[in-house]
Amino acid sequence: MYHKHPFLIKAVQLLQGFDEKWIGKYPKIAKSWKDNWANLSTYFKYPEAVQRLIYTTNSIEGFNRQLRKVTKSKTVFPSDESLLKMLYLAMMDITKK
Repeated sequence: MYHKHPFLIKAVQLLQGFDEKWIGKYPKIAKSWKDNWANLSTYFKYPEAVQRLIYTTNSIEGFNRQLRKVTKSKTVFPSDESLLKMLYLAMMDITKK
């Protein structure tokens, strides 16, 4: 069913462990992971350094998307300082989450 790569074998074991422990509380997540395993397992084929890079990039993209959402609602700023203050406050809210 799954490739014999050591990382994938470990990932499948962890997925099964997650399923056993959390299926009652998170049935949709467990089902989604199993149903989409072919796509998800691609991530585990990369070396750990590349996996970290992918994960970090996704976080940065999400952060930038939230900042764009804040500036999109107000198209004109009276000064550069007002824009910087708004971005600073938005950054503080985003990092709390």
